[in-house]
Amino acid sequence: MQISTASRLAQTGEYYFSRKLRELAALNAAGANIINLGIGSPDLPPHPSVTAALTATAALPNAHGYQGYQGTPALRGAMADFYQRHYGVALDPATEVLPLLGSKEGLMHVAMTFLEAGDAVLIPNPGYPTYRAVAEICGAEVREYDLSANTGWLPDLDALAATDLSRVKLMLVNYPHMPTGTAADLSFLTRLVAFAREHHILLVHDNPYGFVLNETPPISLLAVPGAREVALELNSLSKSHNLAGWRVGMLVGRADLLADVLRFKSNMDSGMFLPVQQAAVAALALGADWFESLNATYRARRELVVELLRALGCAPAPGQVGLFIWAAVPAGFADGYAFSDAVLAEARVFLTPGGIFGSNGLGYVRASLCQPEAVLREALERVELMNKRHAEPAEASLPRK
Repeated sequence: MQISTASRLAQTGEYYFSRKLRELAALNAAGANIINLGIGSPDLPPHPSVTAALTATAALPNAHGYQGYQGTPALRGAMADFYQRHYGVALDPATEVLPLLGSKEGLMHVAMTFLEAGDAVLIPNPGYPTYRAVAEICGAEVREYDLSANTGWLPDLDALAATDLSRVKLMLVNYPHMPTGTAADLSFLTRLVAFAREHHILLVHDNPYGFVLNETPPISLLAVPGAREVALELNSLSKSHNLAGWRVGMLVGRADLLADVLRFKSNMDSGMFLPVQQAAVAALALGADWFESLNATYRARRELVVELLRALGCAPAPGQVGLFIWAAVPAGFADGYAFSDAVLAEARVFLTPGGIFGSNGLGYVRASLCQPEAVLREALERVELMNKRHAEPAEASLPRK
């Protein structure tokens, strides 16, 4: 018997990395030994105090039941303290902080709470593929706003304002930006808030990368005067505290908007495991030395990844923030897909094709910093051997497709 899927999934395919990881696993099972520089899953452990808090709480006999839908007061307080210390943003932990099972979950909660058929939502091109998926699942009209190297990977707000925004209800923004590594300054974020206020648009700022390889203090959109009227912010401990698999995120902002999101969220889960909440409290209390140590590791890895990309003839831009390096592919390739396939076949190194993030990413690839230096050196050696086999300059070493 054939069971049809719901129409809401008509435009939504399986997540790219879900499919690609199966393909790479099959290649490895056949003996290929692929070096995966695609997905940004931190390979480093959390701080020892975090795992200690997890195990200590897990040993308690009363730690294993359902938890509250809004997280414990201790976790909400730790999140509010984190925002005050690092961003200078004061939040009421009782009403303006909502813990999440990862910020990816929060994107769906926000979309399901505020979007419906007939609404339009602005999403970045290039941008995180989930932005499009959650909008389409909610039945909203997706309107892309262009980001390009020519505009510094920032939206042209004047050009957007000249379009018909009457049905636009929500705008997804993400700075530091993934996949390009662009950081937005306070001046731009101030103009963004003014744009949203003028056009009655709810901003949803996805902000998980501000503590990774950022040479300037991290910024919250809620630090902009007036932002709280028009903005919610998602944040995560996945990248900043090496807790990707633990699924700890947060949504912060106006109490009434968070109460609306809670109406949906409380029907979708039964709270976060208490030991994970206590571990997150410990993680959020870590100081500057934690981030300095983390970034020292990523800084050394970045040098190797940049060297690898240049050996492939790519052009990575300087000053990128976050766990990835974004780079233009060399001339002669149709797009980043063709380039990624060629590198995978020739050197057994996987790079993410930029086209998965939107049409403006077609000429790019993204490389992750989430591999040890020894693995990155091996990847570089494979590329150098590939170049020698072709006996051509690095810029022309791969067969064009």
